[in-house]
Amino acid sequence: MTNATVSLSLRPFTVEITDAELADLHDRLARTRLPQPSPTDDWDAGTPNAYLRTALEAWRAFDWRAAEARINSFPHFTAEIDGQTFHFVHVRSAHPGATPLLLAHTYPGSSVDYLDLIDRLVDPVAHGGRAEDAFDVVIPDAPGYGFSQPLAESGWTVARVAAAYDRLMRGLGYESYGIHGSDNGAMVARELGLLNPDGFLGLHVLQLFSFPSGDPAEFERLDPADHAGLAHMQWFQSVGGYNTMNASRPQTVSVGLSDSPIGLLAYSELFNSFGNGTSLVPLETILLEVSVNWFANAASGMSRSYLENARAQAEPRVSDARTGVAVFKDDFQTIKTFAERDNTNIVHWSRFEEGGHFAAMERPDLLAGDIRAFFANRD
Repeated sequence: MTNATVSLSLRPFTVEITDAELADLHDRLARTRLPQPSPTDDWDAGTPNAYLRTALEAWRAFDWRAAEARINSFPHFTAEIDGQTFHFVHVRSAHPGATPLLLAHTYPGSSVDYLDLIDRLVDPVAHGGRAEDAFDVVIPDAPGYGFSQPLAESGWTVARVAAAYDRLMRGLGYESYGIHGSDNGAMVARELGLLNPDGFLGLHVLQLFSFPSGDPAEFERLDPADHAGLAHMQWFQSVGGYNTMNASRPQTVSVGLSDSPIGLLAYSELFNSFGNGTSLVPLETILLEVSVNWFANAASGMSRSYLENARAQAEPRVSDARTGVAVFKDDFQTIKTFAERDNTNIVHWSRFEEGGHFAAMERPDLLAGDIRAFFANRD
């Protein structure tokens, strides 16, 4: 693919939540009414009251101003791409020749997914790495997520987001770059691999969402870890009701999520590794994520992204882009046999025995090291 020169008009951006908005959140939290608890009050039927009571008290004590200052310690910008306002963080490394890297966030996350990863990538020397492994990082909020608000129009599928991200990187002056992503960001990263623009250095992801084709021969090549991955996949399908709701009635569910902060927190149970309580994401980080979504009023746009992809009904395509995969213990378990069927150029595969779906917030050192390893070995 040949890329024409892209011109972007960049505007500096600062996260500025008013005292009135902060007071409104605290007033709503003070008036929280929890549901009647389930008989077992555990994660079996969804987010339990026991967790919500703890999280509620922590949220009422949460220092948003300190969090806001941390967010604003990095350079933020907005730009118009394909009719949509994109918010993004852009941090250049002080090390010469740094590799441009776009970080694509999760659902129900945003660009703040990567706050703990930025310095580890931009200044690897300060974290035990080499100067030649440094990155310039660009961290956009996908349309309808974080501060990329409001949605200007419908149709923002992962494929369209990937094309917009390429325009963003070109507009920032990068002739070549790579991408890392998890969850929704992993799907955007693979779409960018399918686009395969000139100078594309490859995609590093935490998941490749490849599933059985129905061919019995595929199962003959599975090892015990793969079968465990299949069982995990089946379990997640049984508890992932938000997938169906977001993909069919996102505006309906967003009414409650936009009016009730504790409802938004409960619906964000993915931060607890699909709601099974195995997450290593600190509660303070979860509260940061949910606070951003609350103040940005992002519930509608985030939920709608599922509807857009479901309606697109894109035909499956095989990717031949250079691909790296890092599989964490308590995450969706990518099954290599299926992944290699759909992605012909997987050159890097790692497994980690701790961490999960939100590795950037759970084990940033491990993830930063794996990203460095993938992009350092580009032969």
